[in-house]
Amino acid sequence: MDKQFNEGKLQNEVNKNSEVLSNFDEFKSFLSGKVSMGEKLGMDEEQLAKAAEKVAGFLAENQSPKNSEERLLQELWKVGTKEEQHKLAHMLVRLVK
Repeated sequence: MDKQFNEGKLQNEVNKNSEVLSNFDEFKSFLSGKVSMGEKLGMDEEQLAKAAEKVAGFLAENQSPKNSEERLLQELWKVGTKEEQHKLAHMLVRLVK
């Protein structure tokens, strides 16, 4: 999955789906679809969490939160250690399953 991560593609995806990020329920639904797609491709929870880590890190650094839930996630992400960020990524994957 590391080799497939591309910030340009991620930025395009974020731009294309910017309205999804404005509502937390829509964001969860969007993320759920991406997790389902990853599972269909054979990714296990660890691989999904690693992908979620990369996306969350990108969003925390490059996007302004669109709602209070995203603001909380961004703040938690920024104060967390690498280990805590990884655990948070696992929790996000489980949240949307």
